Amino acid sequence: MPELPEVETIRRGLNKFILKHKITSTDVLCQKSFIGTPATGRVNNLRRFGKALIIDLDNGTSLMVHLRMTGQLIFDGKERYAAGHPSDNFTAELPNRQTRVVLKFDNGTLYFNDQRKFGFTKTLPTSKVENDDFIQKLAKEPWQMTVDEFYDKLQKHSKSCIKATILDQTIICGLGNIYADESLFAAGIHPARLSGSVTKAETAKLLTAARNVMDRSIASGGSTMATYVKADGTKGDYLEKFAQVFRREGKKCPRCGATIQKIKIAGRGTHICPHCQKLSFKSDSSACHSAERIKRND
Repeated sequence: MPELPEVETIRRGLNKFILKHKITSTDVLCQKSFIGTPATGRVNNLRRFGKALIIDLDNGTSLMVHLRMTGQLIFDGKERYAAGHPSDNFTAELPNRQTRVVLKFDNGTLYFNDQRKFGFTKTLPTSKVENDDFIQKLAKEPWQMTVDEFYDKLQKHSKSCIKATILDQTIICGLGNIYADESLFAAGIHPARLSGSVTKAETAKLLTAARNVMDRSIASGGSTMATYVKADGTKGDYLEKFAQVFRREGKKCPRCGATIQKIKIAGRGTHICPHCQKLSFKSDSSACHSAERIKRND
């Protein structure tokens, strides 16, 4: 599944190719992948709520797109631009057996492909986008949240591991596995600590770290480990240039020189520096004690 920086990269990329252009027809090839009435109209705006891409049209309707695990958006016009799960579809003749929705524009065609059919496209009135059930469940993004708001949320989930807490999109929106690990490392917080043990000063560090980590990733076009790529089909270089711990197990910590470890927390592969992110006995608990070393190739 793409993380927020990858979806923001896609939004910015597609903005160059479909903004102010008109959808002339919609061809739904898989009913499971499309909700609502066929989309037509000129694109007024492209925006994003968490990992959901919103395409606002001039007729008062909007198209919501969520790529989930294997979704792709491929625009074929004078040039072909691809975004999403990389595959042969980026250069193959379209539509094909993985194409679920076809949006014909006045300057080309936008294909929504989704191998596993977990993603979706949906039309709804623009006035109701922010009240949509999917959007309503999303918390504020790191840039929108204050330290006090974030701290209060952590305290309300005081018995949960801090990593599990910040991965919850109803608590803070946009942090997936990569950016959770990077943010916790930058803030010097062990991911198995209880959320209630995180002080307000540490909360401020974590919120600042989340903003900085995601800003750097957006600037670089998202992560290369993730299967999501830029709108022109090229991958981002965040992990190569900026990642400090994620997918760096066995290597030296850039801060202290200790060996980065990969453990499992809240069922997720988690990367830490055992020296920079210490876990004290007091902050440990049975809820988070399941953190365990796992194989590097796991």
